[in-house]
Amino acid sequence: MSAGAGREAGGPRVVLAGNVIADLVIEIPALPERGGDVIGTRTELTAGGGFNTLVAARRLGTESVFAGLHGTGPYGDLVREALAAEDIGVVLPARADGDTGFTVALVEAGGERTFVTSFGVDAEMTEADVAAVAGRLRPGDLVQLSGYGLVMPVNGPLLARFTALLPPEIVVCLDPAPLVADIPEAVLAPVLARTDWLSANAREARLMSGLDDPRAAAAALRERLAPGGGVLVRVDKDGCWLAAGGGSHAELEPVRVPGFPVRAVDSNGAGDAHVGAFLALLAQGCDPLTAVRGANAAAAYAVTRRGPATAPDRSELRAFLGEDPLAVRLFGPGPYQARSNWK
Repeated sequence: MSAGAGREAGGPRVVLAGNVIADLVIEIPALPERGGDVIGTRTELTAGGGFNTLVAARRLGTESVFAGLHGTGPYGDLVREALAAEDIGVVLPARADGDTGFTVALVEAGGERTFVTSFGVDAEMTEADVAAVAGRLRPGDLVQLSGYGLVMPVNGPLLARFTALLPPEIVVCLDPAPLVADIPEAVLAPVLARTDWLSANAREARLMSGLDDPRAAAAALRERLAPGGGVLVRVDKDGCWLAAGGGSHAELEPVRVPGFPVRAVDSNGAGDAHVGAFLALLAQGCDPLTAVRGANAAAAYAVTRRGPATAPDRSELRAFLGEDPLAVRLFGPGPYQARSNWK
């Protein structure tokens, strides 16, 4: 049966309980010495943070909602305009006491990225904000959390308490993000204990488990999740390790789900595309293995395009898959295009 149940009005939604901020990307030949200066070769200002995950889910047809803070000012305006352009809903009203934060990303000629982040009102959640988000959730929603939110001194404890109290009919997914080692254990532990799906890259999985092998890390991390919880460890072009939840863990050994060979031109946002696609397909009734394969394809598509929000829509993913049986499983029978351009 093809995916699609989550596209109906009133169906499960992907709800980001995190941050959408502005990304100022500056391409430079190399970082200057301390106290020096360098002339940028290209500059781009876009919405970033959890925006890319929401876009990936929405483009595949699942209703998506931003349940974080946004301010009053040029960056807040940018975020709201970007969300509206992708038909993504907003839960909380704009804060009048400040602007949304931003990240400056310095991209060197070799591709190395250096970040400086300045948070705004997005780092100042209140109990009332959390209560408002909880009150707007509906059964079957998939709540997405990020390590970027959990590491914040104010937001982290609030989000941990919010997550721990979510009813069982809400699905919780955590993307720990690169700074997972900086999240206080008092915040991370209760979130993991309520997490239904943990999606991490190989580095994050290693930091959380102490294990270099992504397969072993996936199995170990599954033990820290809610009963029946599952783990995805993304390994770039090699696909993803899936440690599925449910049943006896001894009978559910982690499996590697292969990736899709492509010519990568920009890996920025690939992880976000993977998480968003996975959640969208779960919301549409796919089993976890099918959703992971679809997420692998969406991430592969994303790296063939330049820009931060390059996840495919349904027709683009259908064309990308071509004759792969996954295309019929996800979308039903229909036209396709050969994948020769993608390899």
